[in-house]
Amino acid sequence: MQRDLSSDEEDDRHNLVEQNERKPPTPPSFQVEHLTSKLKLKLKFQKKYLFAILPLFIILLYYVTPDSHSLFSASSLNVDDHTNESLLRALYLLRQQQLGLLRAWNSTIPSNSTSQTQDLNPLEDLKSLLFKQISLNSQIQQLLLNPHGTANSVDFWNATQGYDRCRTVDQKLSQRRTIEWKPKANKYLLAVCVSGQMSNHLICLEKHMFFAALLNRVLVIPSPKVDYQYDRVLDIDHINKCIGRKVVIPFEEFSTIRKNRMHVDKFLCYFSLPQPCYLDDERLRKLKALGLSMRKPEGVWDEDTRKPKKRTVQDVLSKFSHEDDVMGIGDVFYAEVEQEWVMQPGGPLAHQCKTLIEPSRLILLTAQRFIQTFLGRNFIALHFRRHGFLKFCNVKKPSCFYPIPQAADCILRVVERADAPVIYLSTDAAESETGLLQSLVVLNGRPVPLVKRPARNSAEKWDALLYRHHIEGDSQVEAMLDKTICAMSSVFIGASGSTFTEDILRLRKDWGSASLCDEYLCQGEEPNVVAENE
Repeated sequence: MQRDLSSDEEDDRHNLVEQNERKPPTPPSFQVEHLTSKLKLKLKFQKKYLFAILPLFIILLYYVTPDSHSLFSASSLNVDDHTNESLLRALYLLRQQQLGLLRAWNSTIPSNSTSQTQDLNPLEDLKSLLFKQISLNSQIQQLLLNPHGTANSVDFWNATQGYDRCRTVDQKLSQRRTIEWKPKANKYLLAVCVSGQMSNHLICLEKHMFFAALLNRVLVIPSPKVDYQYDRVLDIDHINKCIGRKVVIPFEEFSTIRKNRMHVDKFLCYFSLPQPCYLDDERLRKLKALGLSMRKPEGVWDEDTRKPKKRTVQDVLSKFSHEDDVMGIGDVFYAEVEQEWVMQPGGPLAHQCKTLIEPSRLILLTAQRFIQTFLGRNFIALHFRRHGFLKFCNVKKPSCFYPIPQAADCILRVVERADAPVIYLSTDAAESETGLLQSLVVLNGRPVPLVKRPARNSAEKWDALLYRHHIEGDSQVEAMLDKTICAMSSVFIGASGSTFTEDILRLRKDWGSASLCDEYLCQGEEPNVVAENE
C-alpha cells in the first residue's frame, strides 16, 4: 500500500514538472468541453492529495521565506509567545495523531490469535478512530490558524458531529411485552426475601411483583423487623402511581387493614431445597413475632436453589393460584420464570414510568447534586468489587478476580473509547488497592482521577438532603446512592457475578442510560494469574 501511494505521489510531481517545463498547445475550440471534463475528473482524483499537502506547504512556506513580511502583513504575523505556544501544541497533537494512526495500522495486521478479547465490532472501532483523528485534525488546524486571528474562519468541528462511540442504546421500550396488574379486592401476597444482601432482596422483590400481578394480588412489602427498611431507599408510592392503582402496600398498612385477622392462609415455597422456602427456624420465629399466624411452609414442587429449572407463567399459575385471602410465597431470588420477559428493559408489567423499582426521590436528588459538584456530565462509573470477592471468584471457571495492573489496563481501554475525563469509583477495596489502581490509570501522561464519595463535610451541600432527613450514614442509603450515581454515568464498568452490578445495569436499561461501551471489568479476559483454592 505504501508503494502504491509513493508511486502516485511521484506521478503527481512528474506531472507538475512537465507542466512547468513546457506550455501545452492551445486546444481547438471543439475540444474545450472535452478538456473541461478531463480536468474535473483529474481534480476530483487529486483532491485528496491537495488537502493532504496544502497545510504542510503553507507551514513550510511560512518558515523558509526570507522576508515573510512581503507575503503577510505585520499584524497577521506577530510572532509572540502565544504563537510559539500554539505551534508547539500543534506539533504535539500531530505527534499524537501519528501514534494513533500507527496503532490503527498495526491493528489491521492479520493475527492468528483466537483470544476472546478481540473487539466484536471492528466497524465501530474504525468509526471511533476516524472520529478521534478528524477531531484531532480540527484542533491542529484551529491552533495553526489562531495566531493569525482566523481561528473562527472555518468550523471544522461540525464535520465530526453526529457520531458517538459510546452512545446510549435504544431499548425499544414501546415494544415491551407486558401484563396488567389488577389486584382483586382483599387478596394479598406476602413477600418473603431472605437471600443475600439488599441487591438480592430488590431482585427478589421485583420477581414477587411479577407473581402478584399474575395472581391478581396486592403485594405486601416485608416488615423492617424481618428485612431491610425499604422505605428508606425506595419510593413505594411511586410504584402505585406508575401502575395507576394501589398494588403495593407496606407491612404496617397491611396489619392495620387486617387487624385481628393476621393469618397467612397458605405459605407456599418456590424452592424446597436445600430447605423449604429457604427459611430457617429463626426467620420463622421473627415472622410469627410480627403477629402472623401461619401453617407450616410447603413446597409446590422439587426445586433446588443451586439448580433452578426454567419455568413458565402456566407453571406458576397451576401451582400458586388459590382463592385464599392471604398467601405467602418464600424467596424467589433464584427463580427462573420467563427470564427474558422479566428481565426486559422496563420489566414485564404495564406501567407509565421508566421503571417501577427505583431509588427514592431524596437519593435521586442527592446523586444529581453529587454529579454536578464532582463529576460533570461525561464520566465513567466503575463498580470495583474486592472485599470477599477473591474467594468467591476463584471457585468460578474462569475466575472474575483480576490483579490490579490487569484491571487498570482494562479500565484504560474503556476510558480511551469513552473519552471521559473522570471515573466515579464505587468500591469496597482497601486504600492500598485503590491507591495502586489510581497510580496505574494514566492516559497520555495524564492521571484519570478516581473519585469516591468523600466523608461528610458541613462545607459541602450536595448531601444536605440526607442529613436533613436523618438518613445520612445509613449503609443501605449509601449503597443505593452509589447505585444511582453509577446508573447515571455515561459509561459503566461492572463486576461480573455481582448482583449490585446487575441492579445498576437494570436501572441503566430502564432509564435509557445504558451505553454501547458498558461492560464487565476485563470482559472476555481471564485473570493473568489465579491462586489455588484451599
